[in-house]
Amino acid sequence: MEDRDAWRDQALAEFRRNGGQPVSIPVETGNRDFGFTKDVDENRFYAVGSTRSDVTGVVTVVPDADGRPRVGLDHQANAWDRYNWDQDKGVTIGLPRGSDMSIPDGRMARLHTMGIAQEFDMAGSSSVKHYGLGASAPNHDPLPQPDEPGREGDRTDPSREQQEGR
Repeated sequence: MEDRDAWRDQALAEFRRNGGQPVSIPVETGNRDFGFTKDVDENRFYAVGSTRSDVTGVVTVVPDADGRPRVGLDHQANAWDRYNWDQDKGVTIGLPRGSDMSIPDGRMARLHTMGIAQEFDMAGSSSVKHYGLGASAPNHDPLPQPDEPGREGDRTDPSREQQEGR
């Protein structure tokens, strides 16, 4: 969130301009590509590969008991992509004993056209997090930790087998 200092400065300027009244300013980063790497998160690398992402939120400035500005950011991360197979891409999976298996996307695309696999849109957003922006960069709060992903509906969910349509 390299934009946070500019967002803080803009909100503080507006706070001062309107005589110390509370201020709320909607903010958004630009869209960015984000790619998972096999060595850091192998499951997401093979399942998703890469995605588009941004951060949206609201910067607020409110006066404290002494009239000094308190600046905060309530934000969430967003990600979206089309899960599909591109003819000019592929993946190589390392197998035991040093052998590798290459899987060209063209072969996977054929499974889609035959009705055995399916391409789909994916999208998601984090929960809203609060981040104190302080008076200057060294006084920022530490970044909030991600939510625990939970087990609902995944392979470790004890009720998964009991869910309808499984």
